[in-house]
Amino acid sequence: MKEDIAAETLKLALKYADEAEVYLEKEDKIEVNIQNHKVDFAKETSSYGLGIRVIKEGRMGFAHTTDLSKLEKTVENAVFNSKCNETDPNFYFAPQSKYPKVYGIFDGKIRDLDMEEAVDFAKIMIQTAVEKECQPTSGGVQAGYYHTEIANSEGVNSQDDSTYFSGYISVNIPDGEGVSTAHESDTSRFQDLDPEKLSMEASQLARDSRGGKSIETADLNVLLQCDAAASLIFTLANAFNADNVQRGRSIFADKVGKEVLSPALNIYDDGTLKKGLNSFTSDGEGSPSQKTVLIEEGVLKNFVYDLYTARKSEVQSTGNGIRSSFADTPSVGFSNFIMDFNQQKEMSEIENGLMVKDLLGAHTANPISGDFSVEAMNAFKIENGEITYPVSKVMLSGNIFEAFTQAWAASSKTKQIGPFVLPPIIVSKLRVVG
Repeated sequence: MKEDIAAETLKLALKYADEAEVYLEKEDKIEVNIQNHKVDFAKETSSYGLGIRVIKEGRMGFAHTTDLSKLEKTVENAVFNSKCNETDPNFYFAPQSKYPKVYGIFDGKIRDLDMEEAVDFAKIMIQTAVEKECQPTSGGVQAGYYHTEIANSEGVNSQDDSTYFSGYISVNIPDGEGVSTAHESDTSRFQDLDPEKLSMEASQLARDSRGGKSIETADLNVLLQCDAAASLIFTLANAFNADNVQRGRSIFADKVGKEVLSPALNIYDDGTLKKGLNSFTSDGEGSPSQKTVLIEEGVLKNFVYDLYTARKSEVQSTGNGIRSSFADTPSVGFSNFIMDFNQQKEMSEIENGLMVKDLLGAHTANPISGDFSVEAMNAFKIENGEITYPVSKVMLSGNIFEAFTQAWAASSKTKQIGPFVLPPIIVSKLRVVG
């Protein structure tokens, strides 16, 4: 990436606008796709794009391009777009700041990864599943090197280099007249994933899920494995989004300083987390990444803000202006959303309960009330602290906010799924509909 592109574009923008911001993004990616028993396709791609935001007479405008020969035209488009927007005193760009050191987000082996290594990873997952007498149905590998740069008229110049590597496999195995299915996935900043382990875990789960039995409807303690817990926590997390708070869409809107969740629970958003999948020196608008306490021993302490929502609430940005790509403007989002429990329960303490690997339909949960009704996938009955048999066709319903007023970690080990860093979690008395 040319070192002068950001400065050149910023200089162009300031000919036409009062303030300006340039966001550069470059990604080199390898993708390998699995279909059934074989690698279906593999490809390498590179993308390079630039987004420009301008403020002129209090109006914000945005434009983006992948053609670096059209920088001035892109600036003109951003200025033109600003004329279509209303004046808003809450528009501004990040001030010049000191950025934290962030560790464990770059692996040179992934930057230099060749296609053959990624294909071999996929082939090992396939072979392992077949050896376990399972049929791979889908899966894949993604690996990439990512460079971002932000420069603005306030003196900000922030750059990040990062990498990621992920593997996924879904399998099935005959189960009577049907099939038993399961999947497993993981993502890391480093090339340290074990393809055999991923495939073994998916295959064993599919095998263990065969012969599922029905159960009677009851209120049970439920052990949510990480995938299942992350599905539900998406709804919980949105209540900490300052934009939702300001729009009256958060149940926590007027509860700062009050106990709202289990006293065993602390929640942080930490953009500086070592090896965090969403750790960077700055957010997507140049504000320094930081650790923000959201819940402390069940008590609501804060929300997450980008620059715009922060000014509306007359507070400082928490470094949560997140961009999905150079083609989008920043909005409030999470970096690494950490569920940290100071109390732990073992499965051996559950006399009558259910363990669930994953959930289907969690996106249908009511984002304001927290009410949900979802299908449990790869569920198992727990009796007297032990797994006794697989369960089929079972639904879970309840309220996410009420469920997490009584919740505990089921292990000290955590996993990151998207922005969520969490252990398996035990929640009290969910409605299990057999």
